[in-house]
Amino acid sequence: MNYARTALLMAAMTGLFLALGWVFGGQQGMLMAFAFALAMNFFSYWFSDKLVLRMYGAREIGEGDAPQFYATVRQLAQRAQLPMPKVYLMENDQPNAFATGRNPAHAAVAATTGLLRMLSAEEVAAVMAHELAHVKNRDSLTMTITATLAGAIGMIANFGMMFGGSRDNNGRPNAVSMIVGLAASILAPLVAMLVQMAISRSREYEADRIGAEICGNPQWLASALEKISRGAQAIPNNDAEANPASAHLFIINPLSGGARDSLFSTHPSTENRIAQLMAMTRSVGTGFVQPARRRGPWG
Repeated sequence: MNYARTALLMAAMTGLFLALGWVFGGQQGMLMAFAFALAMNFFSYWFSDKLVLRMYGAREIGEGDAPQFYATVRQLAQRAQLPMPKVYLMENDQPNAFATGRNPAHAAVAATTGLLRMLSAEEVAAVMAHELAHVKNRDSLTMTITATLAGAIGMIANFGMMFGGSRDNNGRPNAVSMIVGLAASILAPLVAMLVQMAISRSREYEADRIGAEICGNPQWLASALEKISRGAQAIPNNDAEANPASAHLFIINPLSGGARDSLFSTHPSTENRIAQLMAMTRSVGTGFVQPARRRGPWG
């Protein structure tokens, strides 16, 4: 199902590229946009995960860098019957996390340093279980490609504004400039609409449910969501603010909530997610067993 959704997303984005190419450069612009779209579709499928990780300054870590954190991810992956993903850390005070990768064999999970500082070991385990649920459901493919293609559309708009902003001899905007300005004014809501169409809010509820089953305790994830939500409201994530079309990747919306940010709101309410998790508490069995701690909570 997610592969079909990804194919439809790529086709829709390609059509939008062609339309923008026609607006900015006529037939020649459309041909250039088509070539760019083909290249972007290829790149986004094979390399979008690396681009997103680089966008957030994530660095890959090994067991020697954060033994307990790495061991927790490994144990969770075993419980979820998934290959061991690559593990990344982002130097960011806001507590948050996301998963990326085109399939479980090429997956990565990334957490901020703020997440490891502010949450307990059990809560971090629950967050990583949620992210592995996205990997298991193959949500991460659609989520990552959406972020990459939406960013590319924004780049085309900036390109058009740069080369379409000329004026006539009287200093008034010419027809091309006016068309470009109109296109740019509707572009952000259009991209946001495509993101919201591609990224169903129900995927977060499903990842919460499966994540709670993987870690074995829905209360851990409920507590983690509450803490992350408070942290995201109090601590800005400048990388996410600069790339709002990628906000859907995170377990909790990392944006501060301004008018522009609200366009890219793809997360269900935290209160509803917590309520559903608390309703699960009697149905989940054995809890997740934490690895032995070494030199502090994540040493």
